[in-house]
Amino acid sequence: MDRPPFDVVKELRGWTLFWAKLEYVPGGENRLAECRAEVAREARASLSLESLAAHPPVAALRRLFKAAGCDPTRYRPSSEALLRRLLKGDELPALHPLVDINNCLSVRLAAPCCVMRAGSFTPPLVLRRGRPGESYESLRGPISLEDKPLLTDAQGPLDTPITGNEKVKVTAETEAAWLVVYLPEQVISAETASETLLGILQSCPAARASGLSAS
Repeated sequence: MDRPPFDVVKELRGWTLFWAKLEYVPGGENRLAECRAEVAREARASLSLESLAAHPPVAALRRLFKAAGCDPTRYRPSSEALLRRLLKGDELPALHPLVDINNCLSVRLAAPCCVMRAGSFTPPLVLRRGRPGESYESLRGPISLEDKPLLTDAQGPLDTPITGNEKVKVTAETEAAWLVVYLPEQVISAETASETLLGILQSCPAARASGLSAS
């Protein structure tokens, strides 16, 4: 697995970041509805609300959140929050082809994933613990980033595996984005993330992937 084409420093232990550049392929999104429904069915067939906390990726991510100083039952990893919604009967919504692929991958891996609009961030990137006073406008509203796993760029807070940043969100006009997957080391490998992503894209060719790498 190659390194990403930009500098990434990890100050938090136990994480692997998997990267891929996704480019929208017009006309390839006609199978997205099937893919969203399929991954939801798979999740419901293998997991339950009662068993979710013991699922190895979920348990590992909770430990990593606690190590950063964050209560994972108050601020859940985005993947766990997504799985909980599916297990309660919700479906994956149709948002944007790149976001839909991101969400399908997050469910399959049970790991937080984020797509950041190409050109919306400036390396170098750092994965660290959020500091007092740090915050950003998330996709769910303002969020304090203190004592949370935090990815920053040269301008400051960029993303957290809890909820995305308005600054980097994919819009209707977005044709390319960087995907980042927050993997718990020793539980999910970058190779597994790569294989899973390529499998989704093979069955649902709404995007092409390049720059597959890990940091």
